[in-house]
Amino acid sequence: MDIILVPGFWLDASSWSEVAPPLAAAGHRLHPLTLPGLESVDAPRAGIGLKDHIDAVTAVVDSLEGKVVLVGHSGGGAIIHGVVDARPDRVLRAVYVDSGPLGEGGVINDELPVEGDEIPLPAWEVFDDEDLVDLDDDLKAVFRARAIPQPRAVAQDQQHLHDERRYDVPATVIACEFPSAMLTKMIADGHPYVAELGRIKDVEYIDLPTGHWPQFTRAAELGEAILAAVDR
Repeated sequence: MDIILVPGFWLDASSWSEVAPPLAAAGHRLHPLTLPGLESVDAPRAGIGLKDHIDAVTAVVDSLEGKVVLVGHSGGGAIIHGVVDARPDRVLRAVYVDSGPLGEGGVINDELPVEGDEIPLPAWEVFDDEDLVDLDDDLKAVFRARAIPQPRAVAQDQQHLHDERRYDVPATVIACEFPSAMLTKMIADGHPYVAELGRIKDVEYIDLPTGHWPQFTRAAELGEAILAAVDR
């Protein structure tokens, strides 16, 4: 199976390196991506928006044969949902790692501190306590050293969707910060944050309790959770 791995903000393809071993050992073909504007600290980021990231991932789908599994962490969840909308007949399953599908008109995060055309990794105080669970001082230092500024427009652009067949594509949510029981209750209560998730016809949940960056804090377990989702 071809598995396309889409990182969250401030991260490139290498952020999946410790997650990949169980997937590769099972014989899957992995495609960890570095999205436009994330190539280096000095890469140009002006004019790169959410659609550019969706189009970049869609191009990878189009370059492969047969169906694929999409995996998106954090803001990457919005991106893979845009790809599901663009190619619903090509995606076998979408896996959302501490993330979920972003609905029509939504934005990933327009509250992050901006510097010109980019969003550098903010001070840790900007994040909620739940984000930082298990991210000790050493991991924080490693993360900050490798962090690449995010193109501003990717975080602030509205999502635009066109094909309701996206709701037919099975999804897995790997719940880290908040347990799956909380997410399903929010859906039942009609919370707007999970409105798009609630419209997907086939959703399964895998609980992996940790903070917002399980690829650093529980990498091996995240790999096994993705493998379980793919095996289904």
